[in-house]
Amino acid sequence: MEQQHEQIRDQQKETWNKFSPGWKKWDDLTMEFLKPMGNEIIRLLNIKDHDLVLDVAAGTGEPGLTIAEKFKNTKVISTDLSEGMIAVANENGVKRGLKNFVTTVCDVCDLPFPDNTFNSISCRFGFMFFPDMLLAAKEMHRVLKPGGRIATSVWNIPEKNFWITSITSVLSNNIELPQPPPGSPGMFRCAGKGCMEDLLKQAGFKNISEKEINGKLNVRTPEVYWNFMTEVAAPVVAALGKADDQQKEKIKKEVYESLMNKFPDGKTVIDSSAMVIYGEKE
Repeated sequence: MEQQHEQIRDQQKETWNKFSPGWKKWDDLTMEFLKPMGNEIIRLLNIKDHDLVLDVAAGTGEPGLTIAEKFKNTKVISTDLSEGMIAVANENGVKRGLKNFVTTVCDVCDLPFPDNTFNSISCRFGFMFFPDMLLAAKEMHRVLKPGGRIATSVWNIPEKNFWITSITSVLSNNIELPQPPPGSPGMFRCAGKGCMEDLLKQAGFKNISEKEINGKLNVRTPEVYWNFMTEVAAPVVAALGKADDQQKEKIKKEVYESLMNKFPDGKTVIDSSAMVIYGEKE
């Protein structure tokens, strides 16, 4: 792996480890929010008894946990770069009493599995953050059995994801933020039309399809939204770190106002949009 990619990987690992306590705290809210995308991934994978399933960039364990729960005769290997996130995933598996769910810390660009190992691979909201997306896709292709299936999700365009832009737009209006280089890891890196389809084709996948899936972030109030976003969203926390106390209060006030204008009835349930992409190995 190139030195630049190694640096990005190490930064990602440090960030996700740092934020894993926040993700654990907000796990119920987050997993409910992301459930529609996970359900579509599971539907597309068409999992059978005795399949071996790899869940990549699993974070706190989904959708691998649900797969293991629904398909008792499968085995699910849940992987992530972050030890902190995988520790939460493992804890969640133990809580649910799952005997067919195991975890391992590894880099998606160097998967520690032999060729032709898995029947299916799930990857919910991982690709946007991989240092080398094509290498990651090729690694997933390598470890899939012939006829194996992959389903992954990425965020759709910013205009369809007010749940994140409601705070990031206020931040950018108040703080001069550095512009990341084109193609660097980020929320909307894969939102371009055909981006993931082209990537999977390059990696060798066939029969690729793409579908928009909508979700809702039910935070109920602006206060819960603010607390949630400032504890789990690394870019938000990084940006707020550049603000003084007066600026932070101004940003907070403007975020609250933005949400109250959008949801005058006081029920803060925010729409989201993602693309779920499916492919097969010949």
